[in-house]
Amino acid sequence: LFSYLFGEPGIEGAIAFEDRLAQAAGESHGVELVSRGVQSTIGLGTAVILFGVAIGGLFALAYAVAYGRVGTLSARATAAVLAAGAFVALFLVPFLKYPASPPASTDDSTVGQRTGLYLVLILVSVILAVASTAVGRRLHPRVGAWNAVLAAAGLYVVTVGVVLLIMPSVNETPADFPATVLYEFRVASLGNQIVLWAAIGLLFGWLTDRGLRRAPSAERVGSAR
Repeated sequence: LFSYLFGEPGIEGAIAFEDRLAQAAGESHGVELVSRGVQSTIGLGTAVILFGVAIGGLFALAYAVAYGRVGTLSARATAAVLAAGAFVALFLVPFLKYPASPPASTDDSTVGQRTGLYLVLILVSVILAVASTAVGRRLHPRVGAWNAVLAAAGLYVVTVGVVLLIMPSVNETPADFPATVLYEFRVASLGNQIVLWAAIGLLFGWLTDRGLRRAPSAERVGSAR
């Protein structure tokens, strides 16, 4: 719903820009195999659901590794912290250097380079996040939980900042592309990811906490029998 309400206007603006370029060049897109109405409703919904399921599965694996190993956080708190960390490491950091772009807003010759750099930045960001967490865990017994968290967060921010400065920039947007359309699309992309990761963290934490609370009750009933 968020993607449809806030993301579609940016896509429509980009398509309109592409159509103007095609008309100026005397080209025609021909007949659409799938209409824009289907793409923006059924297609968008299906893509979001499949992406959410895939991310949710990976999140469950990461949660199984993290729960009980990162401080003494509860099930809900662990899920919330993990979701926030995943959002930052997997999306926000790469987004700061290589933000999302709508159709027709990128030079085709830069797509391969930009995709490769984006994937490299995701990998580096995740490695730095894991390394910073490990440093925080080692500092915890000596400096306490709060100082360890601050040290780990500071280390991650500094190292990521250096990486962002080192990584090459890609000038992929045509000079005549509408700045408003680009801005609206990128804000919508950021908001969409915030909604996704917040939903995963909150819902997963609630379901896990509920399951853990039910487990002792089931054991007591079984032992009573």
